[in-house]
Amino acid sequence: MSQIDIRHPHALPTAQARKAVQEVADKLDARFGMESRWEGDTLHFSRSGVDGHIALMPKELHVTAKLGFLLSAMKGPIEQEIRRVLGERFA
Repeated sequence: MSQIDIRHPHALPTAQARKAVQEVADKLDARFGMESRWEGDTLHFSRSGVDGHIALMPKELHVTAKLGFLLSAMKGPIEQEIRRVLGERFA
């Protein structure tokens, strides 16, 4: 199993940051069949082969995910795509 652990700074107000995280989650849900749910300021997401969360903090997002065997081989591209999306949404 591979692990993704990304910390990304942001300067958005909490409501705006939460909305941006939700928009990303909605796209992942539609595109990859992810299921997501909020618990406080943490969005949990999962599907076969991946389980993780995005913790929304005042000045930082913390993305963690555990990748199953098949997705472990794609850890690099997955991590790169997460960083790209975070850069676009939380620049």
